[in-house]
Amino acid sequence: MFEPKNILVPTDFSKFSDAALKKAADIAARYGSSIYLLHVLGMSEQVQQCAVDYCLSAEMVQQLEKETVKAAQERLKKEAAAIVKSKKVKVLFDIKKGSPAETILREEKAKKVDLIVIASHGKSGILKQLIGSVADKVVKGAKSPVVVVKP
Repeated sequence: MFEPKNILVPTDFSKFSDAALKKAADIAARYGSSIYLLHVLGMSEQVQQCAVDYCLSAEMVQQLEKETVKAAQERLKKEAAAIVKSKKVKVLFDIKKGSPAETILREEKAKKVDLIVIASHGKSGILKQLIGSVADKVVKGAKSPVVVVKP
């Protein structure tokens, strides 16, 4: 019987990702697994220095990026604490920058993940349906089993 020990749960802090995290917590509690909660700062969350005729200073961009990372860390910390409290499961978390699907797959290998639990949809809604979803790319590229949680 398959008993995962290291579960990767990517989150974009959407209600869909919250559902995936709850499912992963149930699985982790049942099998004594650890959860690795990952938030990827994709292009949509990175601060653009220039827009049309207006540019921010490099210092301002750095400050805004620090604030974005800090806010994400606080959210991850809060979500991890809630899981630890309710399910008594070990939760590690991290933030990475890059393409979400590629980063998730890279972390799967780096962290020796044996199960990925991912939401079928994220924040982007209909746009994701038109250009291909992160979940679809992860399912196609993953080496370990993937549980896709539908809302």
